Amino acid sequence: MPSLQHRPSLWRFWLFLLVLSAIVWLGGVNVRAIIGNDLLKAGTLEFEEFLAPEAEREIFRLVSMTSLLVMASYIVLLASSILFLASSPYRMKQHGWLMMSAILFYVFVPVEAFTMYLDGKMIYQEFFTTADNEVFRGLFVQRMGALKGAPVVALLCYYTIVGLVVFQPFRRKQEAA
Repeated sequence: MPSLQHRPSLWRFWLFLLVLSAIVWLGGVNVRAIIGNDLLKAGTLEFEEFLAPEAEREIFRLVSMTSLLVMASYIVLLASSILFLASSPYRMKQHGWLMMSAILFYVFVPVEAFTMYLDGKMIYQEFFTTADNEVFRGLFVQRMGALKGAPVVALLCYYTIVGLVVFQPFRRKQEAA
């Protein structure tokens, strides 16, 4: 059986899947943040008083549905990134931008795993129970306050990865053989 490195078109497939899942994942993260922002007073973890209970419940439902999309696309992104790095002709020694991108992405895998666990609790409450708004409020505040801002730092690093991939700094020139 040929190794991953001897299949020239396979790395392109993993790259395509990586890019597609990254777009869906980052887009879903932003949509979820915009939807969830309607629940809280600006700069606090306090809920807005003017929202009707039905509207608040609908926002929790939308947050749960987008979290499902975000979780699925992150899992695909993680798997395709590993397979891309294993099969790609790009070596991290010559492509510093790839090394930095990989480090910035993989260092936050534990953060994403923990927040996915918290999202999973909300998804479970949404689709498999008849929980009231108080349960969702507790889960939402727990998710928003999780890890004291590490998910926000992770998101900033993910946007840095986009810049690294576009501009490709720290690229070594090929030495003449």
